[in-house]
Amino acid sequence: MKEVSNPSFVSRRTLLQAAALFPVVALMPGVALAGPAAGFTHSVASGDPLQESVTLWTRFVPADGGAAELRVEVARDTAFRKIVARGLAVAGPETDFCVNVRMHTLKPGRWYYYRFTASGGQVSDIGRTRTLPAGSLDNFRIGVFSCANATSGWFNAYGHAAARDDLDLIVHLGDYIYESKLTRSDALKELAVSRNIQPQHEVVSLLDYRQRYASYRMDPDLQALHRAYPMIAMCDDHETVNNSWQHGAKNHGADEGTWPDRMAAAMQAWHEWLPMRPDPYARYDLGDLASLFRLETRIVGRSKQLDLEASLKDALDPLAAGIAFRDGPLADPARTMMGAVQEQWLAEGLARSTTAGTKWQILAQQTIMSPTIMPRDYRAWYKPDAPPSESKKAELELAVKLGELGISPHTDRWDGYPAARRRLLAASRAASAELVVLSGDSHNAWAFDLEHEGLPVGVEFAGHSVSSLGMDKRYFGDPSAIARSFTDTNHNLKWCDTSRRGYMVLDITPETVTNEWLFLHSRHQRSLELLGTHRMQVHRGTHQLAEV
Repeated sequence: MKEVSNPSFVSRRTLLQAAALFPVVALMPGVALAGPAAGFTHSVASGDPLQESVTLWTRFVPADGGAAELRVEVARDTAFRKIVARGLAVAGPETDFCVNVRMHTLKPGRWYYYRFTASGGQVSDIGRTRTLPAGSLDNFRIGVFSCANATSGWFNAYGHAAARDDLDLIVHLGDYIYESKLTRSDALKELAVSRNIQPQHEVVSLLDYRQRYASYRMDPDLQALHRAYPMIAMCDDHETVNNSWQHGAKNHGADEGTWPDRMAAAMQAWHEWLPMRPDPYARYDLGDLASLFRLETRIVGRSKQLDLEASLKDALDPLAAGIAFRDGPLADPARTMMGAVQEQWLAEGLARSTTAGTKWQILAQQTIMSPTIMPRDYRAWYKPDAPPSESKKAELELAVKLGELGISPHTDRWDGYPAARRRLLAASRAASAELVVLSGDSHNAWAFDLEHEGLPVGVEFAGHSVSSLGMDKRYFGDPSAIARSFTDTNHNLKWCDTSRRGYMVLDITPETVTNEWLFLHSRHQRSLELLGTHRMQVHRGTHQLAEV
């Protein structure tokens, strides 16, 4: 049995130093108020697994508000008769009473059970976790989630996945929380009230971010998911601020303090509340079956998003201005999504993975990678009795004409960084990778073939949201007709759904990777009823999607 000799707890100073890309600032600690006032307030969680280690998480608030030492036990059985590791951790106000302890010397590919015990005898819920497998592997199954806005709908997708017993790992592609105020246009007031989402205003300070995480983590479906499976999580923009980039964000104003201060607060709370090591990006090997690369495309090296609308504003010839935009700033090779260091790390990692004989190379990252232009026929996007206004029609017509020039309106996606996308796809082809890209952020479901210089190089499975509204927030026409307009216009888009919520399940075997989109209620009903599914797959060596 392994005894963890050094108590492992994550201090504010450690977090800010370890994640060196974020500046160190003086922040008042602040304590989250959502949830029970004392004891084990938010169940347990595990994450960031490797072959012999995993991070275990809980939150414990002593009655006196001070620090408390916790014992952690890892066992092969739920009765804890076969304990394989023990450790110590400290919960205190410096980390919002959150505990992240890394347990080592575990066995690869094993399921384990864990619990925390306080000195007063209080015992946490029992969680289940799994280390990553080593050696030859025939199958691995991943649940994939993104975009869970607590005021837009219920987290039924989390509950559905937690109730099944055939997954090996959870990957969360980002937007685990939303930092926005509770009165945004898609918010359901009754949800914000019944779920006690805090604070009411937009999240800015460390205390704000802590309260928002505490509110979200009270959701029983999210707690159940964390108890059932280990999670690999990453940040998209709403963990910080909408449309963030390396040195700022679209929605960060001068009246909200400095960007470094806000970023430090956001990332400190993220590391406190999620069981992840401080590395901004990492590689995870699933035996000889797949290498999973967790990318960071928001704040390590992302260049500022280009403003297409501003480039066209007041232009006498919008199309000429569009061409100048496309061939000028949009094409700039210096613009990056990941930064030069991470680009090189990924290129080398892809090459090492294929050289080692690993079957698949999977990128887990935040935004849609495949080019997507505006459909030519947008009439089906509107109901016959509610057509677009003349100004909206003019805007859409211009977007169609820009699309014919190869200009996408989605400059926050990889479409806004075409040179960086070309470098990534070229590196994948140079490595002879069997590339599978997982994407979130858009709130809708998409299946793309990825091409480089006219040749197939991989596939992309883009996930719909847990609860956040997608295109259905703006367009109320026939969803099947909307989907058809996209697939008719974008030759690389093989299927999409623009109206439903849920999650994906990625089933990996040596010869195929199959993705299943599962659709559930979200907006107005808490239910685990499955409304439908869609499946597509890629066969090894084809680099192209096929229907199942």
